[in-house]
Amino acid sequence: MTLFQEYITYWSEDYTSILSYMYEHIIIALTVITLSVLFTVPLAIFMTKMKNELVKTIIFNIANVFQTIPTIALLAIVIPLLGIGFVPAVVALFLYSLLPLLRNTYAGMNSVDSEIIEAAKGMGYGTVQRLFKIELPVALPYVMSGIRVSSVYIISWTTLAALIGAGGLGDLILAGIGYNDTFMIFTGTFIAIIIAILLDVILGKVEKVIAYS
Repeated sequence: MTLFQEYITYWSEDYTSILSYMYEHIIIALTVITLSVLFTVPLAIFMTKMKNELVKTIIFNIANVFQTIPTIALLAIVIPLLGIGFVPAVVALFLYSLLPLLRNTYAGMNSVDSEIIEAAKGMGYGTVQRLFKIELPVALPYVMSGIRVSSVYIISWTTLAALIGAGGLGDLILAGIGYNDTFMIFTGTFIAIIIAILLDVILGKVEKVIAYS
């Protein structure tokens, strides 16, 4: 039996558990991505309206501190606070994902030409109208770039969530290491890569739809 045939046999025998690991991985990653976008994008928009530069610096420094902590260390830090499982994994990965989204959204909002904003004010646009009709459309490439970069990172980081009992493809990889099973290690890694690529492609399509709508 060839190596390829052996791998097909492995899939035919274990596809149920493989799909279960993949489902857990996707749920964790999408939860983190959703929470990150819902929290960070409004925060970055609010920061562009702030006059206090010190507060902005503090916020960026806090996000930067989380980014510089090794992922495994951050996962370990949340265990005494939240235990193990889904919730601590989501919290740790959420904290880790803040900086790229915050930085890109903030840069995108600041890239809007002040003359355009003044012209919109002259046309009678209110704050909310300017935000949704002028500023966000101009900042969209920056915002989506941050979301796409963070999403790819999160898919990768989620494999480490298995270390604190959250499940996902990391469980499959760790089991493969424990059993010295190349098929399990390769499958977990390959599926994580495919998920990251597909999500990036989907987000790229979403960006185009929003940009041309």
